[in-house]
Parts: sequence; C-alpha cells; structure tokens
Amino acid sequence: MENLKEKKILIVDDELEMIIMIEKFLRKEGFFRIYTAADFASALSICRTVKPDIAILDVMLPDGDGFSLLTSIRQFSEIPVLFLSARGEDEDRLLGLGLGADDYIVKPFLPRELVLRLTAILKRVYSSPVTEDSVVFRLEDLIIDLDSAVVQRNQEEIPLTAKEHAILQKLYNNNGKIVTSDALCQAVWGDDSYGYENTLMVHMRRIREKIEQDPSKPTHLLTVRGLGYKLLLKETN
Repeated sequence: MENLKEKKILIVDDELEMIIMIEKFLRKEGFFRIYTAADFASALSICRTVKPDIAILDVMLPDGDGFSLLTSIRQFSEIPVLFLSARGEDEDRLLGLGLGADDYIVKPFLPRELVLRLTAILKRVYSSPVTEDSVVFRLEDLIIDLDSAVVQRNQEEIPLTAKEHAILQKLYNNNGKIVTSDALCQAVWGDDSYGYENTLMVHMRRIREKIEQDPSKPTHLLTVRGLGYKLLLKETN
C-alpha cells in the first residue's frame, strides 16, 4: 500500500494561527508535504501547479468562499476535500457535501479529530482495494468502471468522487437487492456514519445526475421508501 504520509496536503485558511496549528499537528503525525494558502486565488493556483492529493478548505475566505473554490477545483480535479467552517448550519454542511466534499468539520474542533478524519479520507481514497475481478457494468449507453472510478458516456469520462464510488460499490455488490440507508452510510462513513442519512440523499442525487438518463425519474438507482436503495444493472460481457 502506498505510504499515505507522503501525500501532498493543501491547507486553505485566512487565519494564520489556524494554518500554523493544523500544519503543526500534521507534521507531528508524520505528514511532510504540506502547502498553505490564505486566499481563493492562491489556493486555486496551488491546486493547478502542485496538484495536491487532498485539500483542507476554510469556508470563509477574503476573496471568495470555500464552496466556490471547490466548484472551481472540480473543473479540473477530483481530489478529496475536507471543509472547515465556523458555521455549523445543516444547509452549509449539506451544500459542501453536495458539491463533492468528503467531510465537513465545524470550528472549534480538536486537532486530533481533524487528523483522524483526514487520515480516514486518505485511506478510503488512496489505499489499494483488494479485488479479485474487474468491476465494470453497463447502464444503457453508459459504462460504469469502478476500477477507474469513472462513468463513460460516449467519448466522455465523468469521474466519480470517493463517496460516490463507495456507494456504487456497495450497491453493485448487492445488485437487485435492497441496501438499507444505514448499511450504505456504514459502508461510506464507517463508524462515524450516524446521522448521515440526509447527506447520503445528496450523494444519491449526484450519482443519478451521472448515471441516469432522467435523474428525476431514475430507472437504475431506485429509492425504496422507508428502507433504502436498490441498483438494477446489466453487466458488460
């Protein structure tokens, strides 16, 4: 397995004290390829040039906000993102996760918690999965390649985020069967999955936008009211 401590980490926050604190704890844990930015423009530039493996984004920035920054990053990169915010409203949290963030932490927080969540994301995204067979299946004119974490539509490749990949993997493993919301949350968020049902709904909507002809009338990724979800698919030959 690739050494996760060698991953490049970008910290974006307009508070110098916050950057220093986070960097200190990350280095204490063995991370050493750390980059920092205090504003939107600098962070976007670093993402384009350095190509970090994960980003920690503050929501409030002097020349924009973290949500807009993530939207700009997603135009050219699918790196995992962890949001930091002094605002704990559910709307902000769901917005961040709906844009494709992997986690959302409200300030103030324990530095150790941040390190644990960051490490958990890195493990989910970059640890090599143990698979016996190639996982590729077809949905009408689409090909879902879970090995490469992409949806192929004609000549276009639509990348899947780490969360979307984990959800589809769980549903694929139970093709045609109902997978409860609790089981999906456990598969995606692990032991910290309690209370993520609404977040799961956001990710389901994003997946449908990538794999359904009409996301508002899904025919493959179905909701089983009161229970969970079911994937109906046809495997490639």
